Parts: sequence; C-alpha cells; structure tokens
Amino acid sequence: MPGGHWLVQGDGTRRRLPVRRWHGAAEPAVEAVVARCGGPTLDLGCGPGRVTAALARAGVTALGVDVSAQAVASTRSRGVVAIHQDLFARLPGEGRWAHAVLLDGNIGIGGDPVALLRRCRTLIHSRGTVLVELEPPGVGLWRGHAYVATVARRGRPRPGPVFQWARLDVAAVRDTAAGSGLTVGDLFRVDGRWFGELRP
Repeated sequence: MPGGHWLVQGDGTRRRLPVRRWHGAAEPAVEAVVARCGGPTLDLGCGPGRVTAALARAGVTALGVDVSAQAVASTRSRGVVAIHQDLFARLPGEGRWAHAVLLDGNIGIGGDPVALLRRCRTLIHSRGTVLVELEPPGVGLWRGHAYVATVARRGRPRPGPVFQWARLDVAAVRDTAAGSGLTVGDLFRVDGRWFGELRP
C-alpha cells in the first residue's frame, strides 16, 4: 500500500483518498455542481471547505457542516461559514434550504444512504434539490464497516477507528432515492465523475 490516506472497507476493498484535491481549489466537477445551486445551500460533510467556498464565490449563501472540528476550522479559514455539528442533529433553517450537497463520497455518511437522503429531504424546501456524487456503474449499493488507513512513505499503515460507511452508484440511486421520498431529476457526468440531482 503506497503512502497516503486510504479508505479500507470491511470487504477488503481499498481506495486512495484524494486528500490533496479536497484541500485545493474547486475543480470543474465541483463548479458544475455549484452552477446548479440557485439558492441557500448546505454543504454536508464539508471537510476542508472547498465546496462551501466555491458556493460563496458564486454568490450563494452557503453553510458547511462537519463533525470534525479541524475540518470546520479549515473551512472557516477560507472566509466562509461552517458549523461543528452532526448532520443528523438539529441544523439551522431546517426545511428552508434550496439545496443540500453530498460530494466526495459523503453519500456514505452513517452507512445508510436511504436514511441520509431522508434526512436531506427534511432540510430542503419542497422545490429544493439534493446534489449527490455517485459511483460509476458497477458498485450498486454497498454498506458495511470501513476505516481510514494513513500510510507514511516508509512505514506501516496506521488504521483509524472503524465506522459505518456506504457506496452508491448511478444504477442503484433511483431505488435508494425512492426509499427516501426523493426522485432522480437528472444524472450527469463531469471529468469522469457521476452526480445526481434529486428532488422531493
């Protein structure tokens, strides 16, 4: 396992995490998602804040939400607003947001995409959308345990705590969305990455 950060699933699947990308500027795929946000937007699992910052630069009222205090501090250092909170806990403006965004694999948060999308449904208003990054066809819906392994250039992997995680592809998203009270309004692809625009 080369150096870097890896997501290791309970079934043995390993994927390198693009940490450098997360800490950089918004890439074209993110800009394409931002272009679909025409009103106040929640960036759920905001991480270091590049999506929240891109939304703000586009003139959109944006709020980043993350359970990591370090991630929230990083987001705020970009000059945008973020709160240190579990997205399943009470959030500001519930039911009044125009959009909720789940990028960079964040559909996996909590290990249950149906429950996560159902939560997103309670956050947006009746004409709002949930914008979610999806896996390419072939993964389907995977749910299970995972952990993040950090690997130094010359050293052994250091595994982090185990957590519940999920992956969802473009073929499985319609049934998953339906189970949460949402429908798939559009599927689109940018730079080889897949996204879905879900509506109540």
